[in-house]
Amino acid sequence: MSASPPASDGMVRIDGGSFRMGSSEFYSDETPVHDRAVAPFLIDRYEVTNEQYTRFVEETGYVTVAERELDPADFPGADPAALVPGAMVFTPTAGPVDLREWRNWWRWEPGAYWRQPFGPDSSIDERMRHPVVQIAFEDATAYAEWAGKRLPTEAEHEYAARGGIEGARFAWGDEPYPDGRPLANSWLGRFPYENKGVGDAAPVGSYPPNGYGLYDMTGNVWEWTSDFYTPRHLRLSDKPVDAGRRQNLLATASAEEGFSTPRRVLKGGSHLCSPDYCLRFRPAARSPQAEDTAMSHIGFRCARDI
Repeated sequence: MSASPPASDGMVRIDGGSFRMGSSEFYSDETPVHDRAVAPFLIDRYEVTNEQYTRFVEETGYVTVAERELDPADFPGADPAALVPGAMVFTPTAGPVDLREWRNWWRWEPGAYWRQPFGPDSSIDERMRHPVVQIAFEDATAYAEWAGKRLPTEAEHEYAARGGIEGARFAWGDEPYPDGRPLANSWLGRFPYENKGVGDAAPVGSYPPNGYGLYDMTGNVWEWTSDFYTPRHLRLSDKPVDAGRRQNLLATASAEEGFSTPRRVLKGGSHLCSPDYCLRFRPAARSPQAEDTAMSHIGFRCARDI
């Protein structure tokens, strides 16, 4: 595993190679650990920022999913008056709650979208170097196409996140906080009510880079990939489909589990990942996300073929 000098447009060249993808230590959807190869590619050094996304919207007039009117036909039985544009916003609790129920700390916020990530009273005016959030899959792919790039595959993201360290739990080794020092933006304290860390996404590049010179590949905000989610890793011999000259793995898991909206793989974890609830600020970690759902801890970065 190796990287070449950074590309001139803020991307880093990853020379590609083979690695052991996944983990058998933490969550079942990270299994099985298997050999995987990736071809050389370029990937953004940083997560896409509010400043970059602003430029994209100003030049194209693009309207994100969270800003669009909702069709009552898609929500049978719902009160039409409640069907207003918005997104999901994290809200700390006053004290301990049942960690099996995510609705205890997530709320639907009318008027929340990327310019107002926490609702109508919020703004990105002082957050231009923060990663853009409240981004649905379509919003990320639209930006990538405008920039002449694409979203990374899950394998590319994990390979790049490892930074050349083979088999380690984290991007820097096996300890989550070496010498008590956080090397990624994660939740420090008792989730979801006590946080001694940043408590929010940090400006990109606030934490040390990995071995490839990439920042925030774990922690800060979850990042979209191009892969469809499956409840375990599929090997390349399992249901391969062409994903634009790169292997993607499409399974029927979403339909079988009752999900009508396709789910994609998120990688990298976020500032909400806590060892007592969600130990996912690791390269092998992954999470399913409905394509049409924007949240206050989800952003992205882009890749490009060489």
